Amino acid sequence: MAGDAPGPPVKVLAAQLRGAVRGAGGTWLLGRAEAGRAPLRLRAVWMQGTVLEVERGGARGGSARLQDGSGPFTVLGVEEVPKGRPCLSAGKYVMVMGVVRSCSPEPILRAIKMTDLSENPVHKNMWSLEVEDLQRVIP
Repeated sequence: MAGDAPGPPVKVLAAQLRGAVRGAGGTWLLGRAEAGRAPLRLRAVWMQGTVLEVERGGARGGSARLQDGSGPFTVLGVEEVPKGRPCLSAGKYVMVMGVVRSCSPEPILRAIKMTDLSENPVHKNMWSLEVEDLQRVIP
């Protein structure tokens, strides 16, 4: 199967991740049948999106709901990651690397890293093309 060992975070869209199924050992299988390829096994993902709302504190270390153009997703532990707190306001465009916790009914990640990308609109404009390009070259 392609992607036998989960490697670095894989760039994905929320809509793609919604269709992933749980694999062995905490991994997720991202279907790629439409491209005629085997599922991609992953554990961590790289996603980007606009912050819709933020829930401060709590046992989960704060959470944020984001939208990437293909759909919403939730990020847990946003107050526990370096540079996470400055990204936490509605309307900011941010990058999130995180471990996938759930995919259905919508993706939920545990944040590893967050960065504010709001300063440069190219990040948002190019995101879906970056995802498509990367997934074209991953075997």
